[in-house]
Amino acid sequence: MSGYRKSRRIALVTALTTLALTLAPATVNAGPHRAAPYDHQRCGNTSGRVLLTFDDWSYDDPDLTVEVGDYLRSRGIRAAFFLINEFASQYPGITETLRAQGHWVGNHTYSHRRLPDLPEADARAEIRDGLDSTLLRPPFGDYGDRETRIASELGYRMCTWTVDTLDWDGSGGSLPDAATVRARVREAPAADKRGGVVLGHLFTHFPEALPGIIDDLRDDGYGLCRNSGSTSRNIPMPLNC
Repeated sequence: MSGYRKSRRIALVTALTTLALTLAPATVNAGPHRAAPYDHQRCGNTSGRVLLTFDDWSYDDPDLTVEVGDYLRSRGIRAAFFLINEFASQYPGITETLRAQGHWVGNHTYSHRRLPDLPEADARAEIRDGLDSTLLRPPFGDYGDRETRIASELGYRMCTWTVDTLDWDGSGGSLPDAATVRARVREAPAADKRGGVVLGHLFTHFPEALPGIIDDLRDDGYGLCRNSGSTSRNIPMPLNC
């Protein structure tokens, strides 16, 4: 083959190869899919809806807890209850009823001690002897790397919050009333509410404020986690909101 023909042939092959690469759909080897990192403040809530949560215990009226659960169910809402097991263990029917109502029930330790202040063995016992679940809300929202490790070893993910109603703060001489608690949720930043987690307590005026809180959230265009039937100890990740 002459040098001219050979050079023409090489040029033609090169041109066709370039054209094929240009027209072919681009592909990127992105490697394994990586899920978004777990956000302890949102507890695995990636839905965009608001998760209402209730901590501690209704000390004067244990039955109030299931009454709150029933009210939420009547409005099509699923909430999460983080109960202190020192009390919940004396009323096992409450946990069973809440789950039958369609709510999640999580671990708030056995006796509500501040975990970082405890020796490791005691911190482990507080978590281990808490209510059996897969989400742990550390008392006071206080935890560090050690507590995260212990919780993980025991099968728990940490779950805190994005909106704190401060309904527990009685430093003014009495607990904030229902109107104040409602206003704190209404005035919370939109970014903290959308796909966020609201913290309230069973022994405060938070349950009393619920109807207004729910109305305000819905009026402002926020959805709440939907109640789709009974739950178990296994709280999914991401949350089925």
